[in-house]
Amino acid sequence: MIATNYSNVRNNLKKYCDKATDDYETVIITRKNDKNVVLMSEEEYNNLMENLYIMSNKKYYNELLKRKEEVEAGNVQIHDIIEVE
Repeated sequence: MIATNYSNVRNNLKKYCDKATDDYETVIITRKNDKNVVLMSEEEYNNLMENLYIMSNKKYYNELLKRKEEVEAGNVQIHDIIEVE
């Protein structure tokens, strides 16, 4: 995580956008009166939103944990992928 002030981001916007998208860095843009802003890639943001959705839906989350335990226990079947035309 990188923290920098607004003026530095304004003068080096491409650099910080590249850090967020290429290096998956979260950039905290510090501002007066603790009105900070977070800069992150869209991919990272979408991942965060998906995780929040999964964690907030208890039924879905519990089902996901159950399936994870099954995979870890080796209760899986391997299938060939069938091409559909």
